[in-house]
Parts: sequence; structure tokens; C-alpha cells
Amino acid sequence: MLVSGKVFVVTGAGNGIGREVTRELIARGARVAAVDRSEDGLLGTSALVEGSSSRSMSLHAVDLTDRDAVAALPVRVLEQHGQVDGLVHVAGIIQPFVPIAELSFADIDRVMAVNFDGTVNVDKAFIPLLLHRPEACLLNVSSMGALVPVPGQGAYGASKAAVALLTETLFAELQGTSVAVTLVYPGAIGTNIAANSGVTLEMPEGADDFPMTAPDEAARQIVDAIAAGRPRLLIGKDARMLDRMSRLMPTRAVTIVARRMQRLLGGKAASGRVEQ
Repeated sequence: MLVSGKVFVVTGAGNGIGREVTRELIARGARVAAVDRSEDGLLGTSALVEGSSSRSMSLHAVDLTDRDAVAALPVRVLEQHGQVDGLVHVAGIIQPFVPIAELSFADIDRVMAVNFDGTVNVDKAFIPLLLHRPEACLLNVSSMGALVPVPGQGAYGASKAAVALLTETLFAELQGTSVAVTLVYPGAIGTNIAANSGVTLEMPEGADDFPMTAPDEAARQIVDAIAAGRPRLLIGKDARMLDRMSRLMPTRAVTIVARRMQRLLGGKAASGRVEQ
């Protein structure tokens, strides 16, 4: 897909990967309808985009769990840009770092609402517009936590696994159309997702040494995948390793990750809490 001259809707554009994807797309000559629940975050992204204008970038503060608000979004984007050629759905949150047995139903519902329901809402809102374009893309971001369960992030992993299967279904259903579907599994990315999710966690000494992919590098890979029409993208050595492990030795992979998380978080896993 030729990126230059196209119009992309990017969710989660107020921070992290979504912010960097917005910057990368505009740098490559695209226009972006930047979507995020935080208006301040969107303004911060706009301030970082060199040469941004109302033509190259529009800002849309929307809660993706609000189905009516999402359903109204395509009209707003068309008013600003006249077309939609791509949807890059990045927005998502994590849960407090506690096991399922200790996780409240409210926290589970919140994670599922943002990560899965939000994906369904935005995909269904924009697929009709994408189908009318001569070439288009739909990209959803899952997580390496959907490949192998991560203790303390069970609801998050379940929500992202649901995103993965939904996206694979869309890939199958949109075969023969103009819409290329891409599923992304990021590994650990150097973003502030915990704070943006309202989760606080005291990490033990040495945890910062855990390898992470820079968000601008993740964005570069995502936009490259869009340009190439790749159906699947694993970002980071950690995601690629878990992908191989989950296929070659699924039971052992679960045990290895559980032990790794126990060493990384120790007894602090249960201290993670959510601030709403």
C-alpha cells in the first residue's frame, strides 16, 4: 500500500506507540485523524508533529468504549479529510498486576471494554469506508501476552487474544476485497502504558534492564508492515521468542514465562492497583 497521500485513523494517538505511528505516517506524507480519549494527549502529539496542520492532522477526543460516539466518528473524519484509507487501532490498557482470583470484576470488565469492545466498535465503524477505497488497510494491535499467558495479566492477555482472533477472522472475511488486514503482536515497548492505564506498580531493582523496543522503532515497523501489506507482525525479540515457544512447546512455554514473571516481580505482583 502506498502510504503517501492516504488518510489513516490512528487510535491511542495521544501517547506511546499510537503517538509515534501518527508521527511516522505524517512524516511519510500521509494524513492522520488522531483519536484518543485524552484531549491533552492529542494536543501533545500535535505539538510534536513537524509541520502539522488541520489538513495533515485532525484531533478527535473519543472514548472508544462509547459505541455511539465511535459510530459518529467516521462522519467527523470524512468532514475533515474526505476519505479514510486505513485504520490503525493501537489503543489499549493493562490491568493491575494481580492474579485472576484477586482481580475485581470491575477491573476485568474495564480491560475487556477498552481492549476488545473498543476494537469491535472502531473496526465496525470504519470497515464500510475502507471497503469503498481502491486500496485500504485495517491494523489491530494485540500483544505478546496473547501468545503465552502472563501471570498477573490474565484478563489483559484474554482481551488481547480476543483481539487477535477477531483480526484473523477479519483477515479471512475480507479476502478478495481492497482491505489488507494486519495483526500486530508487540513485545515489551518502552511506553508509559501502566500510568496511562491507571495502574501503579513498584518494580524491583534491575527490572529496568529488561529489553524493550523503543516506541518510534515499533511505529516504524508498523508503518512498514502497512506499506508491505503484511498480515502479521511480531515486534521485538521477546515477542518472536514467545511466538516460537507457543507453537513448539506450548506447555513448557507457560511454565517458563510464569517463572520469569515470578523472578521479575517477586511478591510485588499483588501490590499492583488501579486508580480510576
